[in-house]
Amino acid sequence: MTQPKKTNTDYITIGKRTIEMELKEVTGLLIRIDESFHQACELMARCRGKVIVTGMGKSGHIGKKIAATLASTGTPAFFIHPGEASHGDLGMIDNNDVVIAISNSGSSAEVTALIPMLQRLHIPLISMTGNNTSPLANAADVNLDISVTCEACPLDLAPTSSTTVTLVMGDALAVALLESKGFSAEDFAFSHPGGALGKRLLLKVSDIMHTGDKIPCVPLQASLSDALLEMTQKGLGMTTVVNNQGELKGIFTDGDLRRTIDSDVDIRRIFIKDVMNISPNTIKEKMLAAEALGIMEEKAITSLVVSDPNKHPAGVIHLHDILRSGIL
Repeated sequence: MTQPKKTNTDYITIGKRTIEMELKEVTGLLIRIDESFHQACELMARCRGKVIVTGMGKSGHIGKKIAATLASTGTPAFFIHPGEASHGDLGMIDNNDVVIAISNSGSSAEVTALIPMLQRLHIPLISMTGNNTSPLANAADVNLDISVTCEACPLDLAPTSSTTVTLVMGDALAVALLESKGFSAEDFAFSHPGGALGKRLLLKVSDIMHTGDKIPCVPLQASLSDALLEMTQKGLGMTTVVNNQGELKGIFTDGDLRRTIDSDVDIRRIFIKDVMNISPNTIKEKMLAAEALGIMEEKAITSLVVSDPNKHPAGVIHLHDILRSGIL
């Protein structure tokens, strides 16, 4: 292996040139979003099975990403290596499926070897090629043109512009199908339940709120001292205040305590009803935890009372509960 020469390389200029070249090729895709693209989307939308993506080398790497994007946006899909498909993995495909085969040249031996088997099984084939007259393009039900005038590589050899264009075409397919199916943010979250995004879109207040005996609660007739004892025992920095029917009439927080002390009253003799906040912010248990966080940030508070239809405290959610949930 030859050793790299020490030169005064202008990395910034090269980087910008690469991006400009790839941007030009991607822009060229716009005129190719035509009837062929529509037909490809229709084949995939009508598919009763899965979308199978295949490709060799760098096309295979891009194919894996396209399959993953399709799967996460409501179109069941997975990637099959064309070499493995010829040695048994073709059994994963049936005639309810649609195959997307990617090859820049359109003549990759491992990919074209699958054509007779796909035709025998009457499986619709969508090709993505850089050569509209290639064997793969000619055999496909629909061919999507992913050709480029040149690679960003100065030798015009390393797949750079071509893989970028292929990836963008795949994204265009996935987003078109997403919109046609009315795929929602909640649907997306169900495909990503383990990540922060999924938690933001799925986690409800009811999932993490404190309930039952864990709710700090004192009656209107309670003294401030009793309220402080309840706050200390429950450890949420606040307490709800209810009437004899259990209806929420106010809350008292650490901040209210500081303001009470600053007002120079005798905290040993005063009652909670005289110093509580009579207009507390409340939420419903079906609200998203992320929405509750937004209210806390807007109001500059650290806890919210969850109210039931009868205006009884059904729970309390604290900022720490949201932080522990991992939605941030």
